[in-house]
Amino acid sequence: MTARPLALVLVAGLAAASLATVSSRATPAAMRGVVDPVQARTDYQLKCQGCHRPDGSGDGHSNPPMRGVVGQFLGVDGGRAFIGRVPGVATTDLDDQRLANLVNWTLYTFDPQHMPADFRPYTARELGQLRQHPLRLERAAMRARLVAGFTTKQD
Repeated sequence: MTARPLALVLVAGLAAASLATVSSRATPAAMRGVVDPVQARTDYQLKCQGCHRPDGSGDGHSNPPMRGVVGQFLGVDGGRAFIGRVPGVATTDLDDQRLANLVNWTLYTFDPQHMPADFRPYTARELGQLRQHPLRLERAAMRARLVAGFTTKQD
């Protein structure tokens, strides 16, 4: 095998291993509101992982972690709307249906331990309404206020 095909095989293998780690956190059958987990994972790769990293860990600065954190927003007043209004969600070029699939997948993939038993999946209609009012400069202060209301320790 020449160097170029070997390099492609290695890159593909590393990418597959990374995705297997991320996508194994929750089984598709348990992911309510995730219509197409493969499409959601692809959309995450194309729209989110550049800032939030493949494993959802964020960069610790302007791109906060999702891993072990994002599900906790569902347990505080205003947290559900916050998820739909953050700039990366509200301004993405995905249609509302694909966005709902992606947001639901992200919650189950990166923070299954904090998913409420009575979780009501995001719908295209709900996200379409939330996206009309994206957060701007107030997002950091709002996020800090919501995180302060979490009742469980962040991982």
